[in-house]
Amino acid sequence: MSRTSSFVAGGLLAAALSACGTTPAPRPGAVPPGPPEPSAREAPPSVTATPPASGPATVAAEPSSRDTGLAIYQDFRAGLAEPQCGNAQARWRKHFAHAPRRVGDPATDTLPLFGYVVQTLREAGLPTEFALIPFIESGYAPGARSKAGPAGLWQFIAITARSHGVRVEAGYDGRLSPAESTRAAASYLKSLHQRFDGNWRLTAMAYNAGEYRVLRALNGSGGNAAEATPASIKGLPAVTYAYVEKLHALACLLEEAGEQPQWRAALETPVPRLHAVPLDDARSLEAWAKRNDQDAATLRRLNPALAGHWPSRGAPWALVPGTGQGLPAAQAPDPGADADAPDGPVRSHTVRKGESAWSIAKRYGVPTRRLLDLNGLKADSVLRPGMVLRLQ
Repeated sequence: MSRTSSFVAGGLLAAALSACGTTPAPRPGAVPPGPPEPSAREAPPSVTATPPASGPATVAAEPSSRDTGLAIYQDFRAGLAEPQCGNAQARWRKHFAHAPRRVGDPATDTLPLFGYVVQTLREAGLPTEFALIPFIESGYAPGARSKAGPAGLWQFIAITARSHGVRVEAGYDGRLSPAESTRAAASYLKSLHQRFDGNWRLTAMAYNAGEYRVLRALNGSGGNAAEATPASIKGLPAVTYAYVEKLHALACLLEEAGEQPQWRAALETPVPRLHAVPLDDARSLEAWAKRNDQDAATLRRLNPALAGHWPSRGAPWALVPGTGQGLPAAQAPDPGADADAPDGPVRSHTVRKGESAWSIAKRYGVPTRRLLDLNGLKADSVLRPGMVLRLQ
């Protein structure tokens, strides 16, 4: 019998998600955990050619076997930038009090998805505080949609998703693919983390409010990214300061849950590991599932992007549960890769909105300084959409 048969039916998942659904009626004095702040994920403005600063980075760790929920939790704890809890606002602790129960509930897909996100962040060398972002954005529901436009586990708006290689087109929305959106989120967070000198709090604020909005506030406050705290930066929306408080509260709640023997014991149960796999040579999820001895209902639940049409070009990626044995031999998408990267040599590149000299240079494997010199640019030159840059 396939290991995926131990996954619960979609009805149980829907019931569990209703506890922190993406568009619930707000409780008095509380902010919904779904996408309540559409203005927080601004489309990236025209960007400068300044490469991100290379500050302290989290050391990427070899992922654990992740056969149990406890292994996932231990991997999460090992990757925290600030493992000490400290003080978290009572408001957000109360608001997210359900999070440890959700993580340890075998009747939802939260723990396997959380494990996949933790693994992706660890492999990208990023703090695992960022694995808590989907709790805030979508309640860890990969099919979440906001009336304001953001969608998916990470609640990307379409233009930001496309700028990080996620396919959003008629009939197919890659933001609803946890494999594609998590790769894009890791790529985006990695660029922000480098830009803000490894300061995870400023990185989270930039994810919420937009990179250049936080940079302007930081410059206006006269601070430097490595040492700045949210309190030292003035002029940002209240929701942006609250964003860091929410992440801190979630981290504290999980840390405290880990001290409870009963909660830890509940995590000892086996958890299917999720692998990002390209669904080559198939035009339906059902056909691929049958050929690869997978449960189609589980795959539909984990990959809501594939409920309708498939992308017009290229094989879609899906999260597939299992041990990795017997799955197609393919690597998961590189968190720093661009899905639209060319297959052969290219002599020029037309700048798109949201791109920087650093991201373009990384895409084509060209040193950033070389790219600037080839085009007569300085480190503070502004790249405008439509500009054509020489690559050779």
